[in-house]
Amino acid sequence: MHRFAPKAEDQPALHVAIIMDGNGRWATGRGLPRTLGHRKGIDAVQRTIDASIELGVGYLTLFGFSTENWRRPILEVGELMKLLRFFLRGELKALHKKGVRLRFIGDRDRLAPDIVDLLAESETLTQGNTRLNLTVALSYGARQEITEAARRVAREVASGALSPEAIDEGLFAGRLFTADLPDPDLIIRTSGEQRISNFLLWQAAYAELIFIDTLWPDFGHADLEAALAEFRRRERRYGAVGGQ
Repeated sequence: MHRFAPKAEDQPALHVAIIMDGNGRWATGRGLPRTLGHRKGIDAVQRTIDASIELGVGYLTLFGFSTENWRRPILEVGELMKLLRFFLRGELKALHKKGVRLRFIGDRDRLAPDIVDLLAESETLTQGNTRLNLTVALSYGARQEITEAARRVAREVASGALSPEAIDEGLFAGRLFTADLPDPDLIIRTSGEQRISNFLLWQAAYAELIFIDTLWPDFGHADLEAALAEFRRRERRYGAVGGQ
């Protein structure tokens, strides 16, 4: 299969976002606890980071834990938080060495204090890295994000710091969690489900969507490469006529 080389410096960096779905089904299908599926999902995260670097992806955003995921059984949520701690403590130095910049978006108020500290430490240590911009959405929901951005704009207008006539798409986007990130070019969802589940609703306006049957713990280099090949076969018109 054709290998994609990193893009030239004068070309915009590709932004791939992934909804990592299927950990529980992967485990259940093998007669294993759902928590083991989540552990195997961490392996897929590591493979995907390495594949993104090799394939020249500039930005990778992973949907790690949604606002709706807080409704899951308390033991499962606890296991997910434990895995997050394990990943950050065990992989941070390796990610830094690879040139990965880490960011986290979402509601940190619901996370344990030690996890919040780990997120801040990871962002500070890696903030100068440029090889891959890795963003992890934690305790994240796009409706929540848009609502909070609207509140921020409303407060600015109410205080007199902002005129209503000055509000446009660019200004509003600058109040989102992703203010300093480009919109995703491609969104991939694993496990065969065909929905975006409250993920990057504003930012995904013109993203290409690819749904694959592979369960997340089985996702790897070949799956990402195939998705990129499909993405590059598509013509992105942004509402214009083809060829314009």
